[in-house]
Amino acid sequence: MISIHKIDLKSKSEIDRFVQFPFDLYAGHPQWVPPFRVDIKAMMNPAKHPFYEHSDAEFFIAEREGRVVGRIAALENKPFNQYHDSKDAEFYLFETINDQEVADVLFETVTNWAKDRGLTKLVGPKGFGPLDGYGIQIEGFEHRQMMNMMNYNYPYYRDLVENLGFTKVVDFVSSYIDPQQFNLPEKIRKAADIAKKRGTFEVLDFRNKRHLKQWADKIGQAYNQAFVNNWEYYPLSEREIDFVISNVMTVVDPNLIKIIAKDGEVVGFVLPFPDVSGAMQKNGGKLGPLAILRLLQEIKKTDWVAFNGVGILPEYHGLGGNAIMYAELEKAMHQNTQFVHAELTQVAETAEQMRKDLTNLGVKFYKNHRVYQKDI
Repeated sequence: MISIHKIDLKSKSEIDRFVQFPFDLYAGHPQWVPPFRVDIKAMMNPAKHPFYEHSDAEFFIAEREGRVVGRIAALENKPFNQYHDSKDAEFYLFETINDQEVADVLFETVTNWAKDRGLTKLVGPKGFGPLDGYGIQIEGFEHRQMMNMMNYNYPYYRDLVENLGFTKVVDFVSSYIDPQQFNLPEKIRKAADIAKKRGTFEVLDFRNKRHLKQWADKIGQAYNQAFVNNWEYYPLSEREIDFVISNVMTVVDPNLIKIIAKDGEVVGFVLPFPDVSGAMQKNGGKLGPLAILRLLQEIKKTDWVAFNGVGILPEYHGLGGNAIMYAELEKAMHQNTQFVHAELTQVAETAEQMRKDLTNLGVKFYKNHRVYQKDI
């Protein structure tokens, strides 16, 4: 028999059981990258995570004979619902053994939680912020997860949720690129050169993290505005922007960052991150001094780079901004011969212009994560 238990967020032992489950479920799996345990615990801490300043979340585990066999988080993102005039509940951190009964009980629990709040649809996986990773993976299981910028799951997850009547909302596709072979069509490069000569846009490079931090607030504001037409968008609070920027500074290489500015304001960006997945696997979710040293060493030796944040403010599409953005993407790939593999992580299919651009640039779509929905 399966029992459901709501996690007491004041209980360290209960939080630890929730956090530990995927470490047991994916133990030894070569493609799974353990998240930092402190990151998951931050999501479960209303005093620390900015999500709770405007929204609510609760966490549940499923047990059979005293053993954890599944877990799930239920979220109500109130700014998202207000912005989109919707009544969605989200699910996230969904993990389970290959057992339909366990999935049924977990989703029944979240459904009841949502109904009690007057919500009418269940959507997910969808997390606490823009870098948490979206969807259930449905393609590309042979490839390693890109850090904690996306989720990894067993192939049976798709069947479990679709058996419950969930249907597709949107796919987030990740692309593989050979950075040294990535070359823009000449017409895009010329358009970028023309836009630069006009003097409308300025491209900023950064010497070090200190220099980058001087622009951090403006980068965060631009990030918040660049994706207003995307399905997943909602206006982030100041603290949420600060939270995101603070997290990405851990693994960012300032020399790779490219910023497009106009009149001293950030209007576009190319945000590459050296892939530290190998170090994260060795660290096993820990983030102590030795773990941090491994991460820093991995930044210097990894041959993979992830682009998780390539955007231009919508009002500059078609004015040369897009061409400059892709020219800077090319430059970021070519300037460091350390990287022989690159991934453009999780672009929503609703980002139509960017998906069209990527297709024209000849990238290889090689992973797919699907966000599901169900009326309740």
